[in-house]
Amino acid sequence: MNKKKLGWVYGLMAMFIVLNTYFISQEKFFFMLIPLMLLVGLLFLFSLDRLLLLIAFLTPLSVNLKDSELGAAISVPAEPLLVGVMILFVIKMLLEGGIDRRVIRHPISLAILFYLFWIGITTLTSTMPWVSVKSLVARLWFIIPMFYLGTQLFRDHRNIRRFIWLYAAGLIVVIHYTVIRHAQFGFNEDIGHFVMRPFYNDHTAYGAMQAFFLPMLAHLAFSKRYTRSMRILAMIAGAYLLSGLFLSFSRAAWISVVGALGVYVLFSLRIKFQWIALSLVTVVLLFYSFQHQIIERLERNKQDSSKDLVEHIRSITNISSDASNLERINRWQSALRMFREKPVWGWGPGTYQFTYAPFQHSKERTIISTNVGDLGNAHSEYIGPLSETGLPGMLSVLLLVVLIIYYGLKMARHGRTATVRNLSLAATLGLISYFLHGLLNNFLDTDKAAVPFWAFVAIIVSLNVYTGTGREDEETAADKQDLQE
Repeated sequence: MNKKKLGWVYGLMAMFIVLNTYFISQEKFFFMLIPLMLLVGLLFLFSLDRLLLLIAFLTPLSVNLKDSELGAAISVPAEPLLVGVMILFVIKMLLEGGIDRRVIRHPISLAILFYLFWIGITTLTSTMPWVSVKSLVARLWFIIPMFYLGTQLFRDHRNIRRFIWLYAAGLIVVIHYTVIRHAQFGFNEDIGHFVMRPFYNDHTAYGAMQAFFLPMLAHLAFSKRYTRSMRILAMIAGAYLLSGLFLSFSRAAWISVVGALGVYVLFSLRIKFQWIALSLVTVVLLFYSFQHQIIERLERNKQDSSKDLVEHIRSITNISSDASNLERINRWQSALRMFREKPVWGWGPGTYQFTYAPFQHSKERTIISTNVGDLGNAHSEYIGPLSETGLPGMLSVLLLVVLIIYYGLKMARHGRTATVRNLSLAATLGLISYFLHGLLNNFLDTDKAAVPFWAFVAIIVSLNVYTGTGREDEETAADKQDLQE
């Protein structure tokens, strides 16, 4: 750099320091954000991949801002950045060519397109079109950047680890903040439901994301293919997440971890996928056949949520007096009644919270029931779509679940290298933990869950498309360089 250009640089820096000092003296701090805004602008123009990794770090730290007059909410800064990435990525694809056809033709990608297609159709038939349009657009700004751009980002396996570390780093900051606040109240279980605000709305979403990342951190901690320092760091991060998960008092998150661990045991025993699927179908049929006896037995459990760990676990099956469990049943019953009235088209994407109130029965209402839908949605990633997008909508979700698990476990068994197999298994177990959590809660309409969820789906598809199957005993040269970082 010549002296003239260097002089301009120093001059601009000095001008910024002087102006920033003045604004700080006037208690106006917005000027301090200019360097960060310039950095983000440069990333938008020249490096969408690095911007996607920045979003991974910022997502756990983002804060939800609501506008009561517009009836809209947005998570800042993650969602505005996702919107920008989506727009630039679409423009880039139009100017330079479409997405890799191998990605588009992958069964998981085709299932996502059908899922979005049906949401688009039911947006046209929605009882609240404007609400459904916003819901559809929000899904697009999660899926397009995190899945379609993500499949290209994760072609380099190092970016998979970078994504994990960055999201985990942001999450650990939130855990640290939450534990400090929680300690101030003596780790009270009731207080533990909201001490993670403003970063997470409640303890269930907060616990779900800690459960989601534990398999990946376990992979990094216990795989001997990584450096000793990385494994130690992963163990420390995993310990943070485990402590945060325990103190979240989220029973659904605890169940999801146990379920993912159970799948890992079955996978390690080399039990074939079709036998696992047959077992699940058998369990569902048995529950349906003996549902009255099972419900009668569950109704005898009077244990409510408690500070005591054993009592808190026992309260999971309390459907006689536990307000949280009873409210879930109330929401599910309302969703099923909505489905019976509109079985094909549903009421429209995103409309459940505005339309379910008349479908509640007085005998099913609880002390936390509401008519305005301000305390959560349908509390299910499966029953919610049934009421909003009809039977085809729920089937599109179930198809996605089956294909993700099938191809994830397939790559975990038959991936070309040990690194590919282990990454596939860890990503699949993380997703399975969310699928189980999705039986009791739904968070894919929020950035906190949608960003890592669609990124993990992209990891599975990217590994499948760009590495394929066919085991090799030795790591590739790229993998060896990756592991030595």
